[in-house]
This record gives sequence, C-alpha cells and structure tokens, in this order.
Amino acid sequence: MQLPLSLILLSASLLHAPETVSASILKRAHETALRHSKGLARDLRIALKGIGEPSGALLVPRDVTPDIDAVVQKVFCVSGGKSLGGGTSSNGTSSGSKGSSSANPSATIGVPPPKATPSASSNWNLVHSWQGKNFFDGWDFWDTADPTHGIVNYLSQSDAMSQGLASISSSGTALMKVDTTNNLSATANRASVRITTQASWTLGLVLMDAVHMPTGCGTWPAFWSNGPNWPAGGEIDVVEGVNDYTNNQATIHTNPGCSIPSLTTVPANTPATNATSQGPSLDITGTLVATTNCAAAETNNAGCGIRSNDATSYGSGFNKVNGGVYAMHWTTESISVYFFPRSSIPSDIAAGNPDPTSSAWGTPMALWPATSCNMTTFFYDHTAIFDTTLCGDWASGVWNTAGIPGQEQSCAQRTGYATCEQFVRAEGSAFEDAYWEVNYVKVYQEKNQSSS
Repeated sequence: MQLPLSLILLSASLLHAPETVSASILKRAHETALRHSKGLARDLRIALKGIGEPSGALLVPRDVTPDIDAVVQKVFCVSGGKSLGGGTSSNGTSSGSKGSSSANPSATIGVPPPKATPSASSNWNLVHSWQGKNFFDGWDFWDTADPTHGIVNYLSQSDAMSQGLASISSSGTALMKVDTTNNLSATANRASVRITTQASWTLGLVLMDAVHMPTGCGTWPAFWSNGPNWPAGGEIDVVEGVNDYTNNQATIHTNPGCSIPSLTTVPANTPATNATSQGPSLDITGTLVATTNCAAAETNNAGCGIRSNDATSYGSGFNKVNGGVYAMHWTTESISVYFFPRSSIPSDIAAGNPDPTSSAWGTPMALWPATSCNMTTFFYDHTAIFDTTLCGDWASGVWNTAGIPGQEQSCAQRTGYATCEQFVRAEGSAFEDAYWEVNYVKVYQEKNQSSS
C-alpha cells in the first residue's frame, strides 16, 4: 500500500528534525496556556475590582448580579467571573470518583448523546456540548474568593476532584458538591465548586439538564451566563435562589439603557387588574419581582427579576421530580427562559433537535423583549457558570425572613441558629443535598449564524 505524501513528510520530520517538532508542540502548549491565562486574568480583574474606588460605592461586578427578595425588598448579588476561549464538545459514558456527600445521586436518569448535525426540520446547530465522562473538559475552575461574600473556598479542578467535590457518577452525570465536614472553626469556610465555560457565544439557545440541584438553609446556587466587563456585556441568570426556596428566579442585569415594559405582571391568560398590571403585560408564566429598569448601576444591582410560579422549578421541588431542562433562548428580539420538568420535556429537545417555536414549548417562565433593550448591544460574548456559595449577601440577608414560596418558616427558626454563618460552620451534614447533578449543558445557534 502506498503511503500518502503528507505521512511520508511527517515521518521524515520526526526522524531528521525532532527539534522542529518539539518546538511546534511547545508552541501549541504555550497557546493553550495563554487561553487559560486570559480567563485567569479576567477573574483577577473581577476579584480585585473596586480596590481604590470611593468608599460606599454600590456597583459590584457579578461578576456580580443582584437579585431582589420580594418580601424584604433587599438587593443581593451573585458573583460570576468569566473566561473566554475555544469551544469544547464532550460526550460519552463515564466512571468517576466517589463524592464526600452521603446523598445518593441518580443512577437511572440518562440522556441521549448530542447530535452534531440537526435534522432537516431543525433550524439549530449544536455548537458546544458538555456531558458524560468528559463533562469538565472545557470549563475553568474558579479558585479565588467569592465576590458575594459567601463562606466558601472554591477549589481548583485538581483539589475539587481529589476531595470528591467534582466527579462523574457511574451513570455519566456531572456532580458538583459542597464539603460536608462537621464542626468547622469559627472563621473557616466550606469547600465548594464554581466553574465557567472556556467557550463564549452571542445569541443562541442554551439547554441545561439537571437531575438535582443544591438546596437547604444556607445555600445559594446558581446557573447563569454573562459577558465581559460586567455589566457592559450583560448577565442572564437562568437558575437562582437561596435557602429552602422552591420557585426559581431568572434575572437580567445590564448597562444603563435597557428596560422592560411593565412593572408588575400576571401569568399568561390571567385577567389583569389595576393592582396587578401597569402598562402592557409580559407574556410569561412567572411574576416580575424586581424593577423594569435592568441597569445594574441605576437599581443598586437589582436588575429585572422574574420569579416562577412553579414550585418544582427550584430546590427541593425540583429534586422531587428528578429535575428537568432549563432553556434560555436569546435572539435579537428577546431573551426568554423556559423550564420543563422531567416528565414534560418536549420531544424535540429529547431528540437533540430543539425547536423553540414548537407549541410544545408553551409560554416562557420569563421574557425580556428588545423593545427598549437591544439584545446584542447589552448582551454579548457570554460564558456559562455553575456555582454553589453558602450564606453570602443574599442567603445570609434573608436568614430571618419567611414568606417566599418554600420558606414558610425562616431558616433561623428551622435550624435554631441565629446566623447563617453559625449554622454552615457547625452542621456540615446538613449539606448532603447541596450538590448539582447535571446531565448536560448544550449551546445551539441558528443555522445562519456562526459561533462566537
């Protein structure tokens, strides 16, 4: 059999010029290091931003996003450093290390492998996918201080995996946990995990399928995306809440100039009254709980938050139904968030050919139209982030508050601890349910659009 010329030339180069090949390998390694260094540099800028600013400055990067608690009208922020880089696709079955928690992750929930090529009826191309044994390939692990003042130590990838806080289950799901060691010292933090995609995108459809999410007093988990130079690149909080909440809150945060139509809205197909609607109602199933001005600098970081009316959309309610799929649909006309419980996932999503125009998708939980908010001026170059922080500005701030769905009794009453920090440090076993179990994260873009 005759060898191809390219193979002959490669063989010759290996035999006669190994130093050239080594230089090439070193060059590629250097380029890879630079990509990761760029993400680290951004995270450092985020972590150190504000040093030298006037005291009392309110704008904190989420790299920080705030959410408003509807009962006490306080503003809270979730942080989110970003990394940019090449895209990664990850597929396959898995084996993984045992985590530190005694909670039993799902061994039965599975998903079909992603299809790199959509069917003829699909208008979407799969451009990034993370799932299976290689799920963590293409994510950067944040291992610096939590900008939202949570009492956590975010671990590097090697430390998280060696301690069993980041692993792949026997069923191929990705696990991200919190340390469950009891009786920490009065100033110690619990180990946790926060990861950011190296790939970025502008416009598209992001699907996140999870079997389980963190829950319980003291927890503050989130799944979101945001762009560079927060808030200039915008932020889209897809899943977020605290403590024992059972209803998800989705929020956007932007530079000044972005707003949405009405201050208060009612679920779709519900008659509006003077008390429940001001201006045109958004076509959503959730309820607006923050402001119509989405600018972080002008709302003390409140943004435009919409809370789900579905008690299975977050926390223990989400876990009881084996989770489901969150979809964030970002076009030039709007940004919308959908939640599909496990038993109601549209067949197009299950088949790997999502179609947001399908009647099976129904009305979104949250929607922010482009009428007064350009969707590529205020949002661009987004990366996705998972984290679980403990206490922090939001969870600690509502420790003594009751009344939010799922939080009929305050955490102070439920735990017997006066502060969130006391509880978190003393009761490690209480965080056995504080873990993410994720089937996949996928990013699609329309056929006529190329990936960022």
